[in-house]
Amino acid sequence: MKKFNTAANGYDKNEVNTFVGEVASEYENMLKKLKSRDNEIALLKEKIRHYKEIESTLNKAVLVAEDSSRQIKQIAKDEAKSIINEAKRNASHIINDALIEAEKTELEADKLRRSLKIYKSRIKQVVEEQLTIVDDVDTIENDYRG
Repeated sequence: MKKFNTAANGYDKNEVNTFVGEVASEYENMLKKLKSRDNEIALLKEKIRHYKEIESTLNKAVLVAEDSSRQIKQIAKDEAKSIINEAKRNASHIINDALIEAEKTELEADKLRRSLKIYKSRIKQVVEEQLTIVDDVDTIENDYRG
């Protein structure tokens, strides 16, 4: 606390006026600092608000990305199931077609075997008839000589 010298009718006027000037100057400096700090606080609050908006936007983007990811995964799973089911159907058709073709081939092979057996039998019959004729020719020849 400041002490003033006493003069006639109270304190020394010059000392008091100087002190009041110093206090006023210090008060003005403090007011300027407070205004500067208030401006800085307002600026920081604005930055915080801006960053909160960015954070909110990013949170929304993350949620949208997660939802999109879930949807894409579900679509991929559904497509994979569809592809697998289609492949199974195709495999069944291919197997059925192959079995039918194998059965046709087996029937054709049996038919060819029967035809071959008949053909061999006919050739054998023709050969036997030819041998009989050859034997008859020998008999006729022997009868004619004799």
